[in-house]
Amino acid sequence: MELHILEHSLKVASIAKEGIQICTHGLIKLAFLPSKTRCKFFSLTETPEDYTIIVDEDGFKELPESEYLSVADATWLALNVVSGGGSSTSSQPIGVTKIAKSVIAPLADHNISVFMLSTYQTDFILVSVTHLPMVMHTLSSEFTLLRVVNGETVAANSTGVTNGFVKPKLVPRPIIHPLSSPSNMFCVTSLDPDTLPSVATLLMDVMFYSGGVKETGGQSEDSGHIRFFSFSLIEGYISLVMDEQTTRRFPNNVLFTSASGELWKMVRIGGQPLGFDECGIVAQISEPLATADIPAYYISTFKFDHALVPEENIQSVIGALRTNESTGQ
Repeated sequence: MELHILEHSLKVASIAKEGIQICTHGLIKLAFLPSKTRCKFFSLTETPEDYTIIVDEDGFKELPESEYLSVADATWLALNVVSGGGSSTSSQPIGVTKIAKSVIAPLADHNISVFMLSTYQTDFILVSVTHLPMVMHTLSSEFTLLRVVNGETVAANSTGVTNGFVKPKLVPRPIIHPLSSPSNMFCVTSLDPDTLPSVATLLMDVMFYSGGVKETGGQSEDSGHIRFFSFSLIEGYISLVMDEQTTRRFPNNVLFTSASGELWKMVRIGGQPLGFDECGIVAQISEPLATADIPAYYISTFKFDHALVPEENIQSVIGALRTNESTGQ
């Protein structure tokens, strides 16, 4: 297995809901006019609390300075597990389950915080650039480490630093944050970039102006329904995560769908904003899912984390995670 260290230097930021209009021009440019920017890594996720942006340094220049824009202190690098060489371009909905024990857990054991972004195509593990030497040391025994430089994949130079790296003491990882499961069912999908102009107006409406479910009575009939939408344009590939009602607004045959038409239920992690310093949150969720062999996507946002699991597995997932909850509180 190969672990690719992508060349993008990334920023993670939050845009307050009341300030989205200030940033809309730059965000539309990043999402729909990539040829007008040098940005190669852009992701926008709306939750009930805010908008989370993950963007490379070129893309970050498109965003205005604003009191509504909060930026995490760290600069992040994206890691990508690749089997068989080359990037994954087909939907393999196994997400963090595949990498929970080989990547997520070892990094948590070494107190390395990660920020996850699952897409239709693949999974990105974001780590602080300051943690890269420890990340490489931790994962070098399991993976061939490669860096992407100017679009070319080359062997990653070992830092050669081993002194001071202490083998961690492995401890149980109980779930310590509250869990909730909204009533929506979600689709993880994509579309051909060539068709993007034909649905650009619709996507802009969904991204910035919908503010909730448009069906009659949608908000009153189901108080457990939450607002969640994620759009990523990364190295030319588009990924979309949206609820089932939103997908119905798109023309037929525009969105990619799996043969099974699989729907996903969400587990939201966190009662209060999680912050960026705590380690092991992704591992607390992904390890029990991997043990139960349940596929999952995982999307971290500025304030909370979100796991998506197959609709038919949601009860067993909740049961497995509840069993793993800390009883010390």
